[in-house]
Amino acid sequence: MSGCMVGSFLPESVAARLRRRTCVAVAFGILAVGCGDGRPRIVPTSGVVLMNGKPLTGHVGFVRVVPADARPATGRIDPADGRFTLTTYENGDGCVEGTHPAAVIVNTTVGNRLIWIAPERYGNEATSGLTVEIKGAKADLELRLGGGLAPVPAASESERRMQEAG
Repeated sequence: MSGCMVGSFLPESVAARLRRRTCVAVAFGILAVGCGDGRPRIVPTSGVVLMNGKPLTGHVGFVRVVPADARPATGRIDPADGRFTLTTYENGDGCVEGTHPAAVIVNTTVGNRLIWIAPERYGNEATSGLTVEIKGAKADLELRLGGGLAPVPAASESERRMQEAG
């Protein structure tokens, strides 16, 4: 007889069946836990960046959504129509469900100067005042920015020479 407490109170055939069932249940439990990728639920997420109610066009930029307990999602703003698709793990997979702070980064460099095209405060989720709610099978977002777009200054003569050199 085995040293199992259950086996000492039950006939051998019942105890053996109980041990077998327990082993099968444990094996299924291990398989169930091992089959997941450990990632939070991701929802396909896309949207548009609006500047004063109109799509932000003519400039390349990025959207960043920052969940509290998960990897941030990012997406490139299409300069043709102001639309973006978020990526967390794999290209275009989306973002974690929930309500999260967001940032919109639209800037460029002229020579060695960083020029913020959209107001700089939107470039950081802590100062942007933007939040998004991602819920359900698919999320379609509108990120509304206010203010004006900064003009991109022409490069100075020394900056042009520096760019040409390399």
